[in-house]
Amino acid sequence: MEAKLISLDDFVLTGGGYNGESYDHKTDPSIMLKLYFQGKIEQPLSELILAKKVYSLGIPSPEPGEYVVTPDGRYGILFHKIKDKKSYARACGDNPGDVARYAGEFAGMCKILHSTHVDVTAFENVKDRYYKLLEDNPFFTTAQKDKIARFISDAPDDDTAIHGDLQFGNIIFTPEGKRYFIDLGDFCYGYNLFDIGMIYLCCILNEDSVLRDTYHMEPETAVRFWECFAPAYFGQDRPLSDINELIRPYAGIKTLVVERDSLRPMAEFRAALDTILA
Repeated sequence: MEAKLISLDDFVLTGGGYNGESYDHKTDPSIMLKLYFQGKIEQPLSELILAKKVYSLGIPSPEPGEYVVTPDGRYGILFHKIKDKKSYARACGDNPGDVARYAGEFAGMCKILHSTHVDVTAFENVKDRYYKLLEDNPFFTTAQKDKIARFISDAPDDDTAIHGDLQFGNIIFTPEGKRYFIDLGDFCYGYNLFDIGMIYLCCILNEDSVLRDTYHMEPETAVRFWECFAPAYFGQDRPLSDINELIRPYAGIKTLVVERDSLRPMAEFRAALDTILA
């Protein structure tokens, strides 16, 4: 797919993240731009292809548009802009007293996603993705990799949707109550706990500075989000301690994604692998 040349003079910067920045069009309020940082070429194209597939499934997500590039070689995607949207991360940070309601709504969206069956020939299996990440990771020993691979293999199989980066910044909502999944570049299919592990990681394992700078919330708000999300997703009768024990190794597995992007071992996340690596 050939990228269309655009000028950033037509856009205004509205936000940023780990992989890039977001922009609004100056004259067309229906267009927003997700622009990756310099050097990232395959990632935006892969995300666009996946976003189009996910949108065609009827999973609520912004309508993807064109693949674009700026004169200085930054690649990105044009999307239909969701007017007056807010992420659940921002909402919890702005209104921590409403975190229980937000966590319940977020859990409802997750349950819808994880009950959506997909054509497994059209998407990647989450296990295959983690096997590849594990193979490429230079920070684990061979013995440690064998144990992690065994855990991945022993996890249940499923044909339902997996967001791949399911955290409270990647579901947005509007004042009218419409909700959408965003940042679908890691979408795949498989066992739902591979997704839920990311929520636990963000809420419980993240450094305080990351929660404040990236997710706009205080650490105690993130902990409260998990404490409200877990029973809303798994059921009110299930003890939180049992849920935490179940989810913790799946959160630890996420270190493979984080270490791929950060290019360094992440001790704060690896600690959740203690039962796997024992």
